[in-house]
Amino acid sequence: MLQKTIKNKVSLNGIGLHTGKNVTMTFLPAPENHGIKFQRIDTPEGVIIPADITRVVSTNRGTAISSGAIVINTVEHALSALAGLGIDNVLIEIDGPEVPILDGSAIPFVNAIETAGVIEQTEEKDYFIVTEPISFKDEVTGSEMLALPADEFEVTALIDFGSPVLGQQFAKLETLDKYKEEIAPCRTFVFLHELEKLLEQDLIKGGDLDNAIVIADRVMSQTELDVLSKKLGKPSIKVEKEGVLNTINLHFKNEPARHKLLDVIGDLSLLGKPIKGKIVATKPGHSINIEFTKVLRKVALEQKKLKGKPIYDVDKEPILDTNQIMGMLPHRFPFLLVDKIIEMEENHVVGIKNISFTEPCFQGHFPGNPVFPAVLQIEALAQTGGILCLSKMPDPENWDTYFIKIGYAKFKQKVTPGDTLILKMELLEPIRRGICRMQGTAYVGNKIVSEADMTAQIVNRTTLK
Repeated sequence: MLQKTIKNKVSLNGIGLHTGKNVTMTFLPAPENHGIKFQRIDTPEGVIIPADITRVVSTNRGTAISSGAIVINTVEHALSALAGLGIDNVLIEIDGPEVPILDGSAIPFVNAIETAGVIEQTEEKDYFIVTEPISFKDEVTGSEMLALPADEFEVTALIDFGSPVLGQQFAKLETLDKYKEEIAPCRTFVFLHELEKLLEQDLIKGGDLDNAIVIADRVMSQTELDVLSKKLGKPSIKVEKEGVLNTINLHFKNEPARHKLLDVIGDLSLLGKPIKGKIVATKPGHSINIEFTKVLRKVALEQKKLKGKPIYDVDKEPILDTNQIMGMLPHRFPFLLVDKIIEMEENHVVGIKNISFTEPCFQGHFPGNPVFPAVLQIEALAQTGGILCLSKMPDPENWDTYFIKIGYAKFKQKVTPGDTLILKMELLEPIRRGICRMQGTAYVGNKIVSEADMTAQIVNRTTLK
């Protein structure tokens, strides 16, 4: 599917729930691969903040993102609307520190976006595809998130606040085509005891009983209700059926569960790419939503790296065999750690190292439990990269490559006898003045076993004499 943006700009105005400040936000079209970004136009610098999981600074009664000291609070409902409509690229200008609460749901954002018009772009969407179960659990709260493989994006949410009034609730979205009707209109909710504490602390300055479902989780006398109505500026308050204050009528019997599902969609959108998979959220909240999105981000980064994983066809003739490699590199047994080169292009090279039980290092490295040393994996990568660097020289046999720097080295899996190391080295920038900066990744099967940034210098052997 193709990426989407909006056709025209569109603005909304409202009050921030927690700050009580009047805010105008404007959605503007954005080019392919731009993503969703906010811009604080009330700051001198006009700071732009990507809607990205790495920018989250708070999950206290809402999700907040920042760039340095510049913060935008309560972004989840607007992000949920964009994700629900499949929008990939938008710039959101905002002249205050908080997205307006409006009616407490995502439907005002949905309506505004649809008024602006949704258009397809030329680039394809970059999906995060769930290929195996991914889970995260908060042992303290009992909240749990699970992602399962599925052909499309779907979400199930189960909530249980231990309240006899609210009870356990369940909500499900099987396809984003139903987002506008089944999820977007569902408003945020608060328990009465929470509302009283927030009022005492002078919080929810922009709160209004027209934009939240208030659940009466304790018995209140009419006198107490009259005092509360005065604080909230309402003529009268009563507790209607199902323990909900009479300020609004429920859109759905399970509207609280549906709103939690709405929040899950908004928070997960901070991954920065749409998801193909089924999400099951048990007792979700902003905190666990964000922690789970961080887990998904790690998996997504691994997937991105594996997208570049070379295909090793054992029946295909190598570009360089061992003898040809020895014609370029000065290394010899037992320190020649590349058996053959199977790919070599302008900016990358792929080598193969077969790990056998007879490797000399196994005599002293974990005897009885042979593990190929991590530093030798780095050396194998370096030798592979050296071949690419030297291939650019007219007389490679007269040149050597020497390490200058190793950075960001990570070792993720054990390498043992019988494994085949696939060694990929990619130039990070053009070679200048003999300096080569490369990204190295070593694979065994479909797993990344090690990676590092490496910098080397190409030196003429005659200059060393």
